[in-house]
Amino acid sequence: MSSTPTEVGSTSTPTPHIDPKGVEIAETILLPGDPLRAKFIAETYLDDVRCFNEVRNMLGFTGTYRGRPVSVMGTGMGIPSISLYSYELIHHFGVKNLIRVGTCGAMQENMELYDVVIAQGASTDSNYLQQFNLPGNWAPLSSYRLLEQAKRVADERGQRTHVGNVLSSDVFYGADPDAMGKWARMGILAVEMESAGLFANAAAAGVDALALFTVSDHIVTNAKTTPEERQKAFTGMIEIALELA
Repeated sequence: MSSTPTEVGSTSTPTPHIDPKGVEIAETILLPGDPLRAKFIAETYLDDVRCFNEVRNMLGFTGTYRGRPVSVMGTGMGIPSISLYSYELIHHFGVKNLIRVGTCGAMQENMELYDVVIAQGASTDSNYLQQFNLPGNWAPLSSYRLLEQAKRVADERGQRTHVGNVLSSDVFYGADPDAMGKWARMGILAVEMESAGLFANAAAAGVDALALFTVSDHIVTNAKTTPEERQKAFTGMIEIALELA
């Protein structure tokens, strides 16, 4: 089901997928794919937490971080899912800063497990961008304002980072064994599944979006982290994202 674009604004009226029941959604929101990770972030880092969404168990929370309002909400996996939620957050609830936080598979040999990737742009094998009917191939980019702030915070914390282009892929179990190598040769840093849709929605609405990733596995070396290791390493990236609120 599709809908006609609306003006960016803020309303308490529920959408088919978000029902805040009177709880404010902050202008800055962190967007992990896993709703349970959204719950973890809220319970670990935010004060005065209130749940603003439980529809389809896609949990969303609002609280404060160092006195500043911030929300966090799961988006599910893939461009269609994050695009649906980000559209509603922007156009129905007035969110202005959307920061995807997640894990990625590294694609360059100089990258290591637990490095943080800051997505400057997002290439994609998805057809999501075709709906904008642009007369060419458009490259969706993140917000430079948020990117610059994130890089500065990461450097101050001594966090090893890589800034550049990522691949937002619709394919997790791919039939083409050479696909990732082709993308890597074009300088793609890492593969994930959501950012291109988020960046496109934000650009179309004139709001800011960014994506931060912790390297959880390596496509070239086949190195992998355990779920327990990912949870521990994930916290450094979240603390960078929260400083942007």
